[in-house]
Amino acid sequence: MDEFADCIYSICNAITLITISFKILILFKHRKAFLELILYTQKNFWHTNYDPYEKTVMGNCKRICTCLICIFCFFSQGTAISYAVGPMIANIGKNDSDRILPFKIWLDLPFTVTPYFEITFTIQVLTLYHIGVCYLCLDNFLCVLNLHVASQFRILQYRIENLVSLKDETKLKEASFQNPLYQADECLEAFKMYVKQHQALIKYCSRLQEVFAAVGLGQVIIFSLLICLDGYLVLLVTASLSRRLIFAFHITGCMCQLLMFTYSCDCLIQESTQIAAAVYAAPWTQLPMNKDGSALRKDLILVMMRSRVPCCLNASGFFVVSLETYTTVLSTAASYFTLLRQY
Repeated sequence: MDEFADCIYSICNAITLITISFKILILFKHRKAFLELILYTQKNFWHTNYDPYEKTVMGNCKRICTCLICIFCFFSQGTAISYAVGPMIANIGKNDSDRILPFKIWLDLPFTVTPYFEITFTIQVLTLYHIGVCYLCLDNFLCVLNLHVASQFRILQYRIENLVSLKDETKLKEASFQNPLYQADECLEAFKMYVKQHQALIKYCSRLQEVFAAVGLGQVIIFSLLICLDGYLVLLVTASLSRRLIFAFHITGCMCQLLMFTYSCDCLIQESTQIAAAVYAAPWTQLPMNKDGSALRKDLILVMMRSRVPCCLNASGFFVVSLETYTTVLSTAASYFTLLRQY
């Protein structure tokens, strides 16, 4: 039983390292597209002019991003810290020949003797820290980008519902469709700008898909296995408190990471499809049926038709990532755990 538990322990560590290496390779492959995404986000999402309502939307987005990332970082770094703290506590009162490292090294060298022990211990702890950072950084970026582009879709909904000319921003509060001087050509001109913004957001989502599609597939496949194995090590194995603490942090971090990943993707789906409702809610019925009014109505129909196809992140074409994916992964992990428990 102990040998089997040690095997599961090694498999969990190996899967985590493989997952990190896979993410780094994907990021290296798409580094140019990823950098373009960051620069575009910085220029068009973070540093642009918003009205009070739009600032509220962006503020809510930043708060959600901060909350999700802080929770995930806490459990991710807690896992790395647990790997280091456990051996420190275990080494209290032991002589040089009995001291242990965070990770056992299968070499016939005097790693337990000073100063080799201290040097090796420090190297392993520093490696743990960098593994923890690499484990969470790409997921944090994906969450931030998804939630910000979802917020941009929400801002676009607000702008379409309050369709006014952008030539003079002072008209935002003054313009009214009850005003007979309000012209349909001004609405058409403003709506063309919103259509361009919609097309830019769709293109942005396509670039997200290009960079993170393989990561999404790998995440969903790995999470089921990791949650199952972590649950086995926490609940069914009679191990030391430090090892249980490690995998208690790890399983909680995996579930938080999966929730953050699927929730941000689900927000993108929901907000992109709500564009159609915002278009229908726009005050187009109060515009005259002249040339510009008819052209505007036709454009509204086209945007509604396009919005029926949501922007989303799919796992390399196999399935669309959403909150439903979260429940599916947890259900699969529970099934694996049941089989492992019977074994």
